[in-house]
Amino acid sequence: MRAVLDVVLLALQLYTWLLIAMAILSWLVAFNVVNTRNSVVAAIWDFLIRITEPVLRPIRNMLPSMGGIDISPIILLLIIFFIQRVIVLYLYPSVY
Repeated sequence: MRAVLDVVLLALQLYTWLLIAMAILSWLVAFNVVNTRNSVVAAIWDFLIRITEPVLRPIRNMLPSMGGIDISPIILLLIIFFIQRVIVLYLYPSVY
């Protein structure tokens, strides 16, 4: 059972890094540092959108309009950190 919890923790950590990469890439695209017409950037952008958008969309629907500021990745990161802490502090010690 600990192996399953380790895999879940690893998946949550990987998803955290994907969210951070998505936020950084969205800033770079917004400030015209990188261009989505580049095929490599477009492929990375498409991959990150497909991975993060299904989870971020319900959070965006629940949040009120903030005038162009998207805090849904921060909310999702807080949820992920909470789940990780619950696993480490409560589930992991009780499993042999």
